[in-house]
Amino acid sequence: MIVLKSPKGWTGPKEVDGYKIEGNFRAHQIPLAVTATTPPEHLQLLESWMKSYKPEELFDEKGQLLPELAELAPKGERRMGANPHANGGQLLCELRMPDFRDYAVKVAVPGADGEGDTYVCGRFLRDVIKENQDKRNFRIFGPDETVSNRLDIIFEATNRQWVAPIVEHDEFLAPTGGVMEMLSEHQCEGWLEGYLLTGRHGLFNCYEAFIHIVDSMFNQHAKWLKASAELPWRREIASLNILLTSTVWRQDHNGFTHQDPGFIDHVVNKKATIVRVYLPPDANCLLSVMDHCLRSRHYVNVVVAGKHPAPQWLSMDEAVEHCTRGIGIWSWASNDQDCEPDVVMACSGDVPALETLAAVSILREHLPELKIRVINVVDLFKLEKSTEHTHGLNDHDFDALFTINKPVVFAFHGYPWLVHRLTYNRANNINMHVRGYKEEGTITTSFDMTVLNEMDRFHLAMDVIDRLPQTGSKGVYLKQQLQDKLIEHKQYIRANGKDMPEILNWKWAGVHGS
Repeated sequence: MIVLKSPKGWTGPKEVDGYKIEGNFRAHQIPLAVTATTPPEHLQLLESWMKSYKPEELFDEKGQLLPELAELAPKGERRMGANPHANGGQLLCELRMPDFRDYAVKVAVPGADGEGDTYVCGRFLRDVIKENQDKRNFRIFGPDETVSNRLDIIFEATNRQWVAPIVEHDEFLAPTGGVMEMLSEHQCEGWLEGYLLTGRHGLFNCYEAFIHIVDSMFNQHAKWLKASAELPWRREIASLNILLTSTVWRQDHNGFTHQDPGFIDHVVNKKATIVRVYLPPDANCLLSVMDHCLRSRHYVNVVVAGKHPAPQWLSMDEAVEHCTRGIGIWSWASNDQDCEPDVVMACSGDVPALETLAAVSILREHLPELKIRVINVVDLFKLEKSTEHTHGLNDHDFDALFTINKPVVFAFHGYPWLVHRLTYNRANNINMHVRGYKEEGTITTSFDMTVLNEMDRFHLAMDVIDRLPQTGSKGVYLKQQLQDKLIEHKQYIRANGKDMPEILNWKWAGVHGS
């Protein structure tokens, strides 16, 4: 390696209008303005500057580079753009992938207990590392949160890459390892981008609230993917896969600073040919989505998943079908199979799915005559029109799911306006009511986080009552009961520091066969 240290603005004008240029910050601006209104001496400075390169020694009378100089340029793969290490798709090898179905969670009935979705996915990722250790072409990157994000089972297969001394009580460190960790999100993002650009595969796991640190780095990578896809000589590279966990709804112990789901809003701005956003509702769906993302090419895939024990809704076969569609009616939670629904209750994200199903159970118990359709969205871009995103639904299919005139109560993982933004030109947008994170949070209980943002089961059920006047007096009385429950909830958590037993122990009715 040859390192050249030179002054900023070297070879340019030393000084302009009494201001120092060379070796000064001004060399990074416009060092010399040449316009119709600037002094003529600026033009003289420019001419002197350009002539200092001695063009007569470089070009012939036609302005072409002299042949003997052109011969000095590298040829073939020695050229910078043709070097395989600068066109990593030429070096890309397929990942050896274990069958993700082998890691399935058993779900005999919807609502089965779960260990934590990322914990389950960790076993799959561990074995992806094992399968590819001889090629060393798959790494996991993260800002010192692999254990916190409940992916620590991967340390059964590898260690953290570590070049400093290893001292007593250090864990999972080795001179060679498949995990790259540093408490610096932008360092991890940079590592992963370099890894992908030189023909390898990887995954970046991060706390949801702090992925914003790499907003501009994601921007540039997404733009590079878009531009390079338009060049026929550029080979596709492995996708940049981002797993976001420690999410807004389960950062009740860390507080307001750790509660922000807005990265997906930022991602949605980029070209439809490049970005994908997935919100799997349970572990089997996460396994299906992760397998798809690791196999994909030339995308940025953002996957949002929980790490805490949570109900599991779909068997593996059901999860594969649901994730392949990206959106669908959960018929086992709906009761509108033989008629038009009175209301559509939609959800996207694990906690929104839980609260939606809890709200459905309240409504079906107290207002059994209501016909409710439950829709879950895994692939966020299914909400957008097919003319705007390759994953989007056409109007006919969207209207078939959400109807063209029925109320839609939508519980969303992120900021509510993102759903409105994606569906603004749909026929039933006027009836779309979205609840999600609205910048309310603190150190509190996990259920209270949903209450503070009015995305809890009680608010969702009240929304339905408010939009269905046919519920009449029964609806009025139920709404008052739900308001009383919210008061009881506040009093209980203040007195006990934890959620009410009926919240902590809630099960979908199907678990009990009732």
